[in-house]
Amino acid sequence: MTGPDFEHFCQFIRMRSGLVLTPEKAYLVSSRLAPIARAEGLPGVPELLARLRAGAPEALVQRCVEAMCTHESFFFRDGAPFEQLAQRVLPQLIEARRGGSRSLRIWCAACSSGQEPYSVAMVLQELAAQLSGWKLEVVATDLSEPILTKARSGLYSDFEVNRGLSPERLKRWFVREGQSWRISPQLQQVVSFRTHNLLHGVSGLGAFDVIFCRNVLIYFDVAQKRTILADLARILSPDGALFLGSAETVLGVTDAFELAPGARGLYRPATPRTLARTA
Repeated sequence: MTGPDFEHFCQFIRMRSGLVLTPEKAYLVSSRLAPIARAEGLPGVPELLARLRAGAPEALVQRCVEAMCTHESFFFRDGAPFEQLAQRVLPQLIEARRGGSRSLRIWCAACSSGQEPYSVAMVLQELAAQLSGWKLEVVATDLSEPILTKARSGLYSDFEVNRGLSPERLKRWFVREGQSWRISPQLQQVVSFRTHNLLHGVSGLGAFDVIFCRNVLIYFDVAQKRTILADLARILSPDGALFLGSAETVLGVTDAFELAPGARGLYRPATPRTLARTA
């Protein structure tokens, strides 16, 4: 698939989501947009791309953008980041905040269907003895409103809860509801979901002690990565922590962060900075 319509779509997707598409990804465009083309009564994807280029309704545009975004997620994905959060990052932050604000704010960017922020919430609740009386907030964002609707529901299939959850955590934090599992209200009240696009900056989000931005930077070009990481550096506490995906790095992109000693995917602000904390 080539031609002006495909090139226009590639530029459009990059502007709206940051996803970089090349001619080699034409198969991906075809497979993900084909159901939308059929639903619109169009002969095929080329006709859909032509409609988008000519000026389609925003609802159709958004459906195409969301179709191209990957929403792969599961509970406690990759394991190590959550172990580092529980055993290394949170104990240090708890000690540092004990005599002050006694609050923790964590941001899960590109949260997809909610498994990551709910996993973070489980870790927080499992440290309840140390966090009694603390104000805890997990902010979870994604650019897709439909995927956030699923995340807010807290309802997951057998397949989804069996990806990453131990039997003990499933029993403790979920209840069976029909053919699905509903997450505990105790966890839901810790997590707030909102629509946000990483390409649109961080205004209005406030400051955070921990940021999860995992397995999303791989979809951006270097210039976009540099801008996003600069934004994250501005709102992360000087003693905070940034989690990236295991295949992601800041090397050659920014000097605002440095890899935490003995860790993979865990970064710290490279130099102390003054940051006005806002809630």
